[in-house]
Amino acid sequence: MEPGRAFLSALAAGIAAALLCVVLNTPLPWMIGPLFATAAMRLCGIDLSAPVRVREAGQWAIGTALGLYFTAPVLAVLAARAGWIAAAVAFALLLGCFCAWLLHKLSRTDRTTAFFAMAIGGASEMAVQGEHHGANVERVAAAHSLRIMMVVGIIPFAIRYWGQHGLGMGTDLFVPGARSVEPAGLLVLILLTSAAALALKKGRLPNAWVIGPLLMAMALTAFGIHLSRLPEWMVKAGQLFIGISLGTRFTPGFLHTAPRYLASVAACSALALALAAAFGLLLAKMAGLNPGTAILATSPGGIAEMSLTAQTLHLGVPIVTAFHVARMVILVLAIGPLFRRMRS
Repeated sequence: MEPGRAFLSALAAGIAAALLCVVLNTPLPWMIGPLFATAAMRLCGIDLSAPVRVREAGQWAIGTALGLYFTAPVLAVLAARAGWIAAAVAFALLLGCFCAWLLHKLSRTDRTTAFFAMAIGGASEMAVQGEHHGANVERVAAAHSLRIMMVVGIIPFAIRYWGQHGLGMGTDLFVPGARSVEPAGLLVLILLTSAAALALKKGRLPNAWVIGPLLMAMALTAFGIHLSRLPEWMVKAGQLFIGISLGTRFTPGFLHTAPRYLASVAACSALALALAAAFGLLLAKMAGLNPGTAILATSPGGIAEMSLTAQTLHLGVPIVTAFHVARMVILVLAIGPLFRRMRS
């Protein structure tokens, strides 16, 4: 199938699945529906694709929407919790090392591949780092795809269930600085955040289309410059684009390639989810955080997925975002030296 038709097919399937999830009242319907629908279709051999520009557009929408939460009072709250953010980053590094050791033992894959497969970072960044150090890139990418699918498929539902049943998962009252859509302000916001993304991409920084718009929108909001909020349709489109970008990563032969390895990755990822949730609950008690916010902040998911979950469930979007951004930055900088130190 031609690339254009393959993308339109993925888009149509994603929209249909999202609307079904809206009817079923699932959390994150515009990301979970497209993710699982396109992944299932790809595994069945249907030709679907999502161009890089589509993923970047989705990341831009989410990064910009998240940045609008970072008012000056919110930044003061985050500064007071800097020590807990550092503790969560250290925990994520240790959790990745432990799960790498466990994956090596369970699947008998080589230590290098296991290390980068279980590092709690972005799939593309860990694949690049792993290739540089001699890991099996396909297995690293497969492990991260499976982990993200498990995180997105479990955590939003679990937190909503706990919240609905009164198990201490209340809401955090964080709201964006910009309260209304202003056409002229929105245009300026789009131009500024896109320029920030392009600048970071030119500098070859990871997650440029999330971090660039996030930092620009954060800076504007912190200084009291409230140009506009994003229209709801843009946020939904961002979730849709991210969902189909994640789902179309899967290939028809995914489940038939190294089944023992994939089963071991699933087991290690499930354990990582449980340990991270336990750490999140402990952090909530010690730092005075909302339990749902703390679980999302310490989960082994991505910035966009977990921050979107916080936004949908009315939890602490700035706190979740700050924890994941800090982890991503430290992990990208430290993963190479950490691997070399462990290997020596």
